[in-house]
Amino acid sequence: MKRLLPVLLLAVSAAAPADEPKLAADKPEGKLELVATFDGPMPTGVTVSHKGRVFVNYPRWGDPVEFTTAEVRDGKATAFPPDINKYDKSRPGETLVSVQSVVVDPADRLWLLDTGSIEFGPPSGPKLVGVDLATDKVFKVIAFPPDVALPTTYLNDIRFDLRKGKAGVAFITDSAQKGPNGIIVVDLDSGKSRRRLNDHPSTKAAKNFLPIVEGRPVMERKPGEPPKHLALGSDGIAISHDGKHLYYCPLASRHLFRVPTDALLGEKLADEEAGQAVEDLGDRGFASDGLETDDKGRVYLTDYEHNAVLRRTTDGRYETVAHDPRMLWPDTMSVAADGHLYFTANQLHRQKNYQNGKDLREKPYALFRVKIDAGPVLLTGAK
Repeated sequence: MKRLLPVLLLAVSAAAPADEPKLAADKPEGKLELVATFDGPMPTGVTVSHKGRVFVNYPRWGDPVEFTTAEVRDGKATAFPPDINKYDKSRPGETLVSVQSVVVDPADRLWLLDTGSIEFGPPSGPKLVGVDLATDKVFKVIAFPPDVALPTTYLNDIRFDLRKGKAGVAFITDSAQKGPNGIIVVDLDSGKSRRRLNDHPSTKAAKNFLPIVEGRPVMERKPGEPPKHLALGSDGIAISHDGKHLYYCPLASRHLFRVPTDALLGEKLADEEAGQAVEDLGDRGFASDGLETDDKGRVYLTDYEHNAVLRRTTDGRYETVAHDPRMLWPDTMSVAADGHLYFTANQLHRQKNYQNGKDLREKPYALFRVKIDAGPVLLTGAK
């Protein structure tokens, strides 16, 4: 058997021959560290600035959410930025509605990806908000028009290349449960955005996908309704260390895909032609929520089926970076300048929508980190 599943790899005995390669989790960098816990709403995203500031977000999925983005200081989360963090339904374009992802870009600026969606409803005020961390002030708000943020759109995660165009570009996944999935490309200078790989098979959930988490099949299970297979499309996203490829994966799939960024950025390239450039990197044997990359050209993937984080090496092999029973649904990751990989674990599969109306989550939720031998991808174009 040429390739063992990650869950089997973890069963290798500590008494293995000395000349047998060690797993990443057997190395010092595999030690899991608890950074912070959360007793309020469940967090999804995390990002770390170049100077070590940690930010998280809480989407409005049903939990009471006082503020949708926060900075974590000394283990405590406080509203950030405070001036726009109080949701005002009469001004959805001017206040934060429901932030799904927070990401620090290569220039050390914080971006907030606001779905504009309450409990996965139609978006109202979907936008991308840039915050200057030198002043903690909003410097840019990019609203998404209705032909980009469709009535079914759910803006999920984002990555940046600041070398493209006048001010850089952003790539965003649309993980809509119903309606077309795809990648949204944003010009950070003009604020113009457009959909790419719209409804392409690589961005869609696998048919009848059935993940196994904590030994049990996960389906959408609501009282009085027949169970439904998970249908979330393009979710995790990461950009290669050289900016040449964008990696992405549907949440309801075990396949990893990548596409040349030039195919997404080409103004004259039809979407069908861009789709022909997509590569299927194969069935990984596990399903992922978040993706991340490092400056050594490796791709990190959460493994929500096995409470783990794995890493795809430059030659296509997978190795375990962290594995722990406390890692219940590892969600979003961030490679930080301090040489750690940060990630949230939020028990997403224990929500009532998957448990016949019963909320089985047990607080607190967690933010972990693990030491790695690499740094973040910084596509700034700076010499």
